[in-house]
Amino acid sequence: MSIWKTEMSAEALQTLCKNTLVEHLGIQITEVGDDYVCASMPVDNRTHQPMGLLHGGASVVLAETLGSVAAQLATESGQHCVGLEINANHLSSIRTGHVYGKASPIHIGRSTQVWDIRIVDENEKAICASRLTMAVLEKN
Repeated sequence: MSIWKTEMSAEALQTLCKNTLVEHLGIQITEVGDDYVCASMPVDNRTHQPMGLLHGGASVVLAETLGSVAAQLATESGQHCVGLEINANHLSSIRTGHVYGKASPIHIGRSTQVWDIRIVDENEKAICASRLTMAVLEKN
């Protein structure tokens, strides 16, 4: 049973990301499950830090993108979500390829949501563990 209040395909969500940081970094929304959202991000010159490793900030962008998309899908019509806090533990480095993120709910309340975002490499090796707290607001 789906937790989403708004149903959108991965393709429709990707269209909403046009001309944003998400598109610039090459992040692709790949799947919307019943209670999770997944995306991929290339590890290349757009996402590297000067030492040629995946930039921790790029991992945080992927995490916040996934959690924000999921949070918005889990809100009622007439509401929107904004980020309150994000943390990220950078567990392993990666130089090439892609990373894959999955956002799953920890708490979906009336005024706040908390999302767990796990980022792994192509071999399922943990790259980053993140938690995002969102505020749920009424649209004006």
